[in-house]
Amino acid sequence: MNQSKSAFSMVFCVRKFNDGPHLLWSMTSVEPPWDDPILAPLVVLWLYLPGYLSNTAAMLGGKWIPELTGISVYPIDAGRRLSDGNRILGDGKTWNGFIGGTIGGGVLCIITHLVSKGNEISSAPFIDPLGNYNSSASEIGDAWFYFGGDVLASFLIGCVLGFGCMFGDSIGSFVKRRLGHKREGELSSKAPILDTIPFAVSTFLFGYIFLSPAVVSSSDLFFGMGILLLVTPLIHRSFNLLGFHLGLKSVPY
Repeated sequence: MNQSKSAFSMVFCVRKFNDGPHLLWSMTSVEPPWDDPILAPLVVLWLYLPGYLSNTAAMLGGKWIPELTGISVYPIDAGRRLSDGNRILGDGKTWNGFIGGTIGGGVLCIITHLVSKGNEISSAPFIDPLGNYNSSASEIGDAWFYFGGDVLASFLIGCVLGFGCMFGDSIGSFVKRRLGHKREGELSSKAPILDTIPFAVSTFLFGYIFLSPAVVSSSDLFFGMGILLLVTPLIHRSFNLLGFHLGLKSVPY
């Protein structure tokens, strides 16, 4: 029987207690949200929020902190250019921002875990990112990211999502440079698709590939991911406009 379509679904959540991971099993008559065109993308957005907001953390590490403290900024491409005469990535991609975005994703996942701690499917979209719905307690307890307690596990999950976001964002910048879109200093090129879809797809892939058996790696999220990808450029544009009007960004895109 397809668990995601069952009216009565078994919900598995693993918590880390003093004597190790335990399996909390409950039966719920709530219809799973995976096929709901409204709720499904909201679930994905909540679970992947640490990755989606890592760009903001990258700005903190790559722009705001250096401006406030005077510390040096280190472009990832070190100013190098390819045979087309354009920079590999440009001034907008720095090690400061990459590391800041990755760590920021970890911190954000701690927050989402604490806000939704213990929440099951019935609480969608605010599902605990440490929840597990398709595997046994021993499987999630043995996962590479699950040691040192819930907080550290949440941090590591968020770091993976943040790293995925930074990796995808760098790919988008690489493609933009090859297409002749320039990014030098405070001047940024406007490319809404390349500014959004690569980081979103990369974040999803990193979660799916590296975070099994956590709920973020569930294939049940694919439908919601597809819908969220369609609206990601609009979400990204909205946040950029807000940041521009608040003086946090030099350009509204």
